[in-house]
Amino acid sequence: MHAQAIAERAIEESHDKSGASREFLTFALGDEEYGVDILKVKEIRGYDIVTRIPDAPAFIKGVINLRGTIVPVIDLRLKFKLAKAEYDEFTVMIVLNLSDRVVGAVVDRVSDVIALQPDQIFDPPEFGQTVDIAFITGLGSVEERMLILLDIEGLMSSREMQLVQRLAQ
Repeated sequence: MHAQAIAERAIEESHDKSGASREFLTFALGDEEYGVDILKVKEIRGYDIVTRIPDAPAFIKGVINLRGTIVPVIDLRLKFKLAKAEYDEFTVMIVLNLSDRVVGAVVDRVSDVIALQPDQIFDPPEFGQTVDIAFITGLGSVEERMLILLDIEGLMSSREMQLVQRLAQ
């Protein structure tokens, strides 16, 4: 199923469901799978050429004009200090509707939408001060798959991300 159709179907279903499960849009960065709350997803698009902003950190790819809204675009692979991204036909941009702004997140590929029950979500492990897990809300377990669940609102609201907001204005 096309990524846009997956997201649209999941958003519609999430409004109709009642219960304790939570739905996540899953995506890949390298070999790892991540998940964001499906209710934060506005749309999924192919990767577009962005307007680069001079002197911006490498993870800020630039901005796009999305139907009259200037949207900052973040490469999550670079933000998380993973290996350099290779953009191909599977590279997509997840447009996120956050509380006070719209942000695009570039990921390697979108996987699917997964509903997780509370017993499938675990607290992130403690690594002390060596690993910053501030933006990881938990780990989701689905059969043999492990998902890193992100606090995308917190990540996009962090101090260094305030530059993104200024760039979009």
